[in-house]
Amino acid sequence: MLRVRPAVDADLDPLYALILRSDDGLTSLKITRDQLHDRLENSTFAFRRQSQKMTGLPYVFVMEDLTTGAVVGTSSIYSKVGGYEPFYAYQIEKSIHESKELGVYREIDVLHLHKEHDGPTEIGSLFLLPEYWGKGNGKLLSLSRFLYMAEFPERFDAITIAEMRGVIDRQGRSPFWDALGSHFFQIEFPRAVMLLTVSKNFVADLMPTHPIYLPLLPQDARDVVGQVHQDTRPALAMLQKQGFSYQGFVDIFDGGPVMHATTAEIATIANSRRYTVAGIGPVQSSTVQVVSRAGSQFSAVIGPLDLHETEATLSPEMANALNLRLGDVVRVARA
Repeated sequence: MLRVRPAVDADLDPLYALILRSDDGLTSLKITRDQLHDRLENSTFAFRRQSQKMTGLPYVFVMEDLTTGAVVGTSSIYSKVGGYEPFYAYQIEKSIHESKELGVYREIDVLHLHKEHDGPTEIGSLFLLPEYWGKGNGKLLSLSRFLYMAEFPERFDAITIAEMRGVIDRQGRSPFWDALGSHFFQIEFPRAVMLLTVSKNFVADLMPTHPIYLPLLPQDARDVVGQVHQDTRPALAMLQKQGFSYQGFVDIFDGGPVMHATTAEIATIANSRRYTVAGIGPVQSSTVQVVSRAGSQFSAVIGPLDLHETEATLSPEMANALNLRLGDVVRVARA
């Protein structure tokens, strides 16, 4: 069985070995071991803090294979983006160009640099080893974050975003970056991604602040604006089912879509319910659910359980994975 839980200091080496296997498109995982150490320290503090106020701290989760003890996946919640280093995106807006004399009317897509200092919440940094794809494992790794957000709603913004990986070829080339960002930064795309994890100051220094007219970009760059990498399509479909939508914002580097949702209306958050563990034994239901231990000792698994009004019966395997006893409380949502 696989389990998602908060990352701890002891996960540093296995988690770093894991993220080294991620590709260049996963920008938030292109970090050094020291940076990961700092992120884990901040995450540990975030999970342990008593205050429910929203901060800019990350919440880092790992997925572990309980049979082998191996760390096989990771995901994160960034409770509030912005602050000293703003969140940047391009917003696509229509520009009207009309000449009555010539009988010409044109609506042209224009990229406007958008800068956000105060929120929203962002989910990201999701990576699962390819050998663990399928069997609901990706759902567990992604949706378990929403169960945590449902348990501690005050810690997160009213809006949640997800930056989806844009189109990048097998050589790590981004058509959008080559057509736009490379002219201002004069570095290769992987190098820009690495620098972004260190500091965003160079974005403010070098990124053009004037509108960019999309028709002026090469066709291959225009074709990928708002599109996702082929490996990201399942994650995009999952988020769309959760209520996320594309609202015309794209990543400033690879042109991938930035998905938005009202946090309280995310399906897993809105539909999750708390149940008291009334039984540990054989389960009759075949309905797959994402199940988390409620409260501060968070962990989550996926599988069937029996629900009746306010009570739940779990299999011994599931109860052991979540370290549950009779009378404990779980939060449950349909997978």
